[in-house]
Amino acid sequence: MSKMLETPEFRSEKEEAVWWAQNQSLVLQEFKKAAADGTLRRGAAVRRGQTPTTTIRLDLNDIELAKRQAEERGLRYQTYLKMLIHQALLQEANSKRGSSV
Repeated sequence: MSKMLETPEFRSEKEEAVWWAQNQSLVLQEFKKAAADGTLRRGAAVRRGQTPTTTIRLDLNDIELAKRQAEERGLRYQTYLKMLIHQALLQEANSKRGSSV
């Protein structure tokens, strides 16, 4: 049985893109091993097509601020906004759980 391919922690999308580009043969080799031993799993690429799209209107100043903050982190601003929304939703859910105890 193949073990999962370990990837480093990336500081930016550029750093991640370089790593994947430089390790294409390793990724292909691991893919072939997993296919051979039956351990291929569904990943983000498959889930991406199942993610519903939503439209939200935001103030232009908020979008510009998000773009600047995302750029500082090496992210696209849509990815950064999605991350912020996810964090806020989890924080809210956790605070509700804590207040009902």
